[in-house]
Amino acid sequence: MNLNASRTVSIVVPVFNEEESLPLLHEQVARTLAQMDGCTHELIYVDDGSSDGSLEVCRELYARDPEHVRVISFRRNFGQTAAMAAGFDAARGEVIIPMDADLQNDPNDIPRLLEKIKEGYDVVSGWRADRQDTFLSRRLPSVLANRLISAITGVHLHDYGCTLKAYHRDVAAHMNFYGELHRFLPVLASWAGARVAEIKVNHRARQFGVSKYGIGRTLRVLLDLITIKFLLSYSTKPMQVFGKWGLYALCVGFFAGLMTLGEKLLINQDVTDNAWLFVCMFFSLGGLQLICMGLLGEINVRTYYESQKKPIYTVRERLGGSPSP
Repeated sequence: MNLNASRTVSIVVPVFNEEESLPLLHEQVARTLAQMDGCTHELIYVDDGSSDGSLEVCRELYARDPEHVRVISFRRNFGQTAAMAAGFDAARGEVIIPMDADLQNDPNDIPRLLEKIKEGYDVVSGWRADRQDTFLSRRLPSVLANRLISAITGVHLHDYGCTLKAYHRDVAAHMNFYGELHRFLPVLASWAGARVAEIKVNHRARQFGVSKYGIGRTLRVLLDLITIKFLLSYSTKPMQVFGKWGLYALCVGFFAGLMTLGEKLLINQDVTDNAWLFVCMFFSLGGLQLICMGLLGEINVRTYYESQKKPIYTVRERLGGSPSP
């Protein structure tokens, strides 16, 4: 990758009620990037419907440095994932680096992320090894969640929640942002064939305001994890998951039906008063519903890909010839 190209690095900063930290963050990021010889940059501040003076601060930063600063302002609060999506869509650099606006991410880690990208990696994830947060409400749930995510997705990272990451533009172009999936971007990138690495980064104590996240987000992470697992394993073959469990349910229903018939023939058990009959009906109907859901999912998948002529693969490189029109 040519790190001397124009607009090489895009720093994306989602902003939500961070008016006190923004001037300091801008000064630190600008100073760090100015020390990188031959590396041009842009800073994209995405105001996510802040209710304080954050948007005014962003406007002042743009007025002082219109060559490097860009500002996007939402009409209301749409969440961090949406803010990052807007920043990624607007970014013009070869490398896109999102970071928090609360000063807990250290701008001095940016050159280290870029050096790792230069080694041939497509995504470099920050790992807050010495995290400056409370243990019970932040660090412990994070450790447990990271281990669970790594085990289920097969992408082994120590810190999915760290915003400070570096993405090669080619990889970022293939990722779609939905819901609260911003923390799973390395997983989505890996699924698309990206090379993912992780480096330790500095994590600083919060200077202003309060954290926007609490222990209550654990449930949202678990729900997102279910979504990610489905997208990774079955997004192009929904029948494999719905149909499999549907067949299991039908087998249980068939066995329960045999038990109902057997008890009727052997001990003259009244069918209408037999619990096995209800088990048979419940699992048989449930199994048929799951198989129907799988068929509907298959129809939707084919409609999605074929109507847009969207490929089910991504290409890293082509040598010789040219792709078909």
